[in-house]
Amino acid sequence: MKLGALKPWLIRGAIALPAGLAVVFLVVSSGVVSIKASSGHWPITNWFLHYAMRRSVSTYSTTLAEPKLDEPWLVLKGAGHFETGCRPCHGAPDIAPPVIPRAMTPHPPSLSSTVSEWTKEELFFIVKHGVKFTAMPAWPSPQRDDEVSAVVAFLLALPKLDGVGYRKLVDGETATSRAAAPVSELVPVDTGLLALAASCARCHGEHGEGRGSAAFPKLALQTSDYQYRALQAYARAERHSGIMQPIAAALSSQQMRALSDYYAGLHDTRPDPSAVAAPLAQRQRGQAIATHGIPQRGIPPCVECHGPGTGGRNRAYPKLAGQYGDYLLLQLGLFQARQRGGSPYAHLMQHVAARLDEAQMRDVSFYYAALSAEDEP
Repeated sequence: MKLGALKPWLIRGAIALPAGLAVVFLVVSSGVVSIKASSGHWPITNWFLHYAMRRSVSTYSTTLAEPKLDEPWLVLKGAGHFETGCRPCHGAPDIAPPVIPRAMTPHPPSLSSTVSEWTKEELFFIVKHGVKFTAMPAWPSPQRDDEVSAVVAFLLALPKLDGVGYRKLVDGETATSRAAAPVSELVPVDTGLLALAASCARCHGEHGEGRGSAAFPKLALQTSDYQYRALQAYARAERHSGIMQPIAAALSSQQMRALSDYYAGLHDTRPDPSAVAAPLAQRQRGQAIATHGIPQRGIPPCVECHGPGTGGRNRAYPKLAGQYGDYLLLQLGLFQARQRGGSPYAHLMQHVAARLDEAQMRDVSFYYAALSAEDEP
């Protein structure tokens, strides 16, 4: 076809395109296009939006590395967040999707029956980035891929859970002793005698002892000053966590102090059983790092700030004895990647962690985890 024969079509197209856009703009400006959630979508609109979403997720997730889901405690950690952050819209094996989310357009799906339609990489992408034109938010702390992985691990386990299995994962020992309720309703800050909030106990245990694995840290015997500063840092998004930030942001300063005092008064002196069972040689290597540091690499002794065996330490520094080994290892990794803030002293640990290799981080983590909290001064 000659160029001259194309010109009329080009001219008509050049006129029709802006004219069509003008018509669309006028229709939208008139306000007759309904945005009512109550009216739902036309079938063609619903198909188009879901098709676009699926194709986008598929395309972007192809560039992702396979999520690391090996740790057995990831499912437990993901379950804790699902109950707080996901169940209110998506329901759970023992609870149908609530009435209000069912009035959304589009409706949040029941994940027990739909999660199998996605690969683990696609689930990771959706949990981390959310979905536009829906109520699905992005992960509050984009630095915490480990938390996103925990939710993915739980979602992959979700289709196999019944109501009893779900409650056991979510509530643990609190399932029969305490009904879930907002922290603000369960913490009598005016009395000074705190009942353990169910929303805290679900993850951190009835007595601040955690849930027996690195999914959640022990809080018992941690100083009140350290815990108060941590809650403040979570609330201000200075310490990154998509799990803890929404919880801490809902607390008043008074409630933060009351919770911190409460947990500081609890007693759990037991070491981490998995660390006690770790090879003795590993714990001895960790002890050498904790006691003497690694001078040739500019690493100071850990005991100077974290004990045991020294007095007069800054109360804003955390105690490490008896904490879960894999949890300590995760924190060192976050410091090394500069993805963990939390206090004016965080930069000190960033420099230390950057000089440790993964084996050394594991050694020192499991040395401290194998200690009894009674070893603290």
